[in-house]
Amino acid sequence: MIQVYIHPTYKTCQSILSRSSQEIYHLTDFVLPIIDNVKNYGDTAVKAYTRKYDNVDIKRIQVTEEDFQKANMKVSSDLKKSIETAYNNIKFFHQKQIHEESKIEVSTGSFCWRKSIPIEKVGFYIPGGSAPLLSTVLMLGIPGKLSGCKNIILCSPPNKNGDIHPSILYTAKYVGITRIYKVGGVQAIASMAYGTESVPSVYKIFGPGNSYVTTAKQIVSQKGIVSIDMPAGPSEIVIMADEKAKPEYVAADLLSQSEHDPESYILLVTINKKSWIEEVKKKLTKQLFHLSKKKDIIEKSLKKSKIVVFSSLEECMDFINQVAPEHLVINCNDSTYWSEKVINAGSVFLGNYSPVSVGDYASGTNHVLPTYGYAKSYSGISVDSFVKKITFQKISKKGLKNLSECVNILSSEEGLIAHRNSINIRFKNEF
Repeated sequence: MIQVYIHPTYKTCQSILSRSSQEIYHLTDFVLPIIDNVKNYGDTAVKAYTRKYDNVDIKRIQVTEEDFQKANMKVSSDLKKSIETAYNNIKFFHQKQIHEESKIEVSTGSFCWRKSIPIEKVGFYIPGGSAPLLSTVLMLGIPGKLSGCKNIILCSPPNKNGDIHPSILYTAKYVGITRIYKVGGVQAIASMAYGTESVPSVYKIFGPGNSYVTTAKQIVSQKGIVSIDMPAGPSEIVIMADEKAKPEYVAADLLSQSEHDPESYILLVTINKKSWIEEVKKKLTKQLFHLSKKKDIIEKSLKKSKIVVFSSLEECMDFINQVAPEHLVINCNDSTYWSEKVINAGSVFLGNYSPVSVGDYASGTNHVLPTYGYAKSYSGISVDSFVKKITFQKISKKGLKNLSECVNILSSEEGLIAHRNSINIRFKNEF
């Protein structure tokens, strides 16, 4: 079920580090015509593709107030209460990310400052179907609203009745997103990038999706039409464990991320003995037997999963920083100490009682995170993801004079004489 590597060689470590190949090129020939058709034919193309891929005729693309009311009636009180709890925690954590920056007198008479400006128009893509990601509505909607974005839209595929999943609609309305469109797949990304008669264009697109959606996001981003949140790949979990980690908990955490995708990257890194590893494998088999949903996905994912045994926790951490996982669980003695050694990871979970699932839903941190090793250079979604940073400066005559010699010398060295003259002309009677 799961492969075990004991004290792997350098070459073996390199092979373990590699993810499933992200071959988007073979999808481009399929995705590009859809994007072009939506660009050229708007709603007509969107409805045609919805008929073709979602098997439903959509008369009105935008969700109505009646749709919201129907969704509200279908969502249970227990689910509503859980959404409220998650909302409060996520909002509280993200609110603390907002800081007022002060003006700085860099040198005498030279004042500089920076201001966060919300991106005017953003779009969210939320998958529906068998796994309606209402939690992602919270993870994107809350920081988007906190940042001050004035125009937020959301696209999600309709079911065969022409409806978006009620939990997605309820959660969006709860967060304060009311401009929602019954569009899925590549056509949703194209609609948000170029705009149609019904769907407005945006400046930045957020949200997960399958390989076709991911390819579409990359294409419209590369064309310079919109920016996107981050490169995306299958879900990832790496667990670093010693004897403190309970095999039952470790197995449950491995399974929780393997049910996302057959290509999920699942890795257990440990210093423990063979008997502990065998216990983990037994727990995996037992827990998998009792899972009724997504068993086929989990089994495929686990076949590609790995347990890697090193001789020390230092080696484990060095290896993990090379992996740069989306989710990292540090379940060992003095997990706080080891957390300080983390350089590359999307989100980190410490100890026996910090499963990734709690961060996926309700602890407060964001679950939209870099995968495929992009945690080496990307952060997860935060309030900062929804703002631009604009710098300002105000220089007095005295301040400019103090800097004039410096700018004169630097601009002359670069051969940019007009730069130098733009300074000196202001003091032409003084030099």
